[in-house]
Amino acid sequence: MSDNVVEDLGPKIIEMIKTIFDPEIPVDIYELGLIYDVLVNEDNDVKILMTLTTPNCPVAETLPVEVEEKIKTIPKVNNADVEITFDPPWHQGLMSEEAKLELGFL
Repeated sequence: MSDNVVEDLGPKIIEMIKTIFDPEIPVDIYELGLIYDVLVNEDNDVKILMTLTTPNCPVAETLPVEVEEKIKTIPKVNNADVEITFDPPWHQGLMSEEAKLELGFL
């Protein structure tokens, strides 16, 4: 049963993450490649491993909190935790084709 719950939550988490945009770039943070991993345990606790475009990103303090708070609003999610990493550092190659097209890189 827990596998079904995880399978149900995964797409909902990604869908929610896609509603969060980098304020300087008109693309959501998922398509930008800022989300490295989404983990859901058997208690429906969610852990997001993400990065920022630069270590001194102006939203370094607020963006992870926004991600955490939005994930917590998903029904069945017990808790959410966001961890920021810069390993590996973000680069344009992490962006989806959609993001590259939106930003004129294709």
